[in-house]
Amino acid sequence: MPDVDPWALLVVPSYLLGTFPTGLLVGRRHGIDPTAAGSGNPGATNVARVAGRSAGVVVLLVDLAKGAVPAAVGLAAGGTLLGLACGAAAVIGHIFPVTRHFRGGKGVATASGMVIVVYPWLSLVVGAVFVLTALVTRRVSAASVAMAVALPVVLVVAGEPAAQVGIATAVSLCVIVRHRANIGRLLRGQEPAFTASRAGPRSNPDPSRPTREAP
Repeated sequence: MPDVDPWALLVVPSYLLGTFPTGLLVGRRHGIDPTAAGSGNPGATNVARVAGRSAGVVVLLVDLAKGAVPAAVGLAAGGTLLGLACGAAAVIGHIFPVTRHFRGGKGVATASGMVIVVYPWLSLVVGAVFVLTALVTRRVSAASVAMAVALPVVLVVAGEPAAQVGIATAVSLCVIVRHRANIGRLLRGQEPAFTASRAGPRSNPDPSRPTREAP
């Protein structure tokens, strides 16, 4: 029986797992289409805003798992580089899902799941950057961008191999590009602070004018 290349076996399924539409399914269970309410983004932040905090937590946990599970399988099958590649493939699937015309979320939670599994200790540093930025700015988008910038920097400082830094940098760039509208509003001082809906589903009366962007 010929040997099966774990890269060929795992990377494409990791991408497909990343396309799982968590936000859409959870939102619809609450009678909300997150792509037509709030910021129009199917991420945990927007789902929390328009469908309630509990719905947002479910989306956050599942999207974390979408990055963590492929990374863990790749790590076990082929080491750190394959784990990182599988996690990155899941992030790409989340951001650019072939099942939804390549229009997905922003990849922050899925990338976080990948980092937690592949770099558990370094993830504490990257997570601290997110928390501190969120506390100072009260903007999830600012914290997400700061975390994306911090990831490859932390890997370089830690002396991780160039191939790993390259994959992490590519993931970070995808996350940052998906936040380009947020970055523009942050620079103009127009990015509102995050608030979650406590009472449950709430829709934006004018979906063409999103109030905030979600990760």
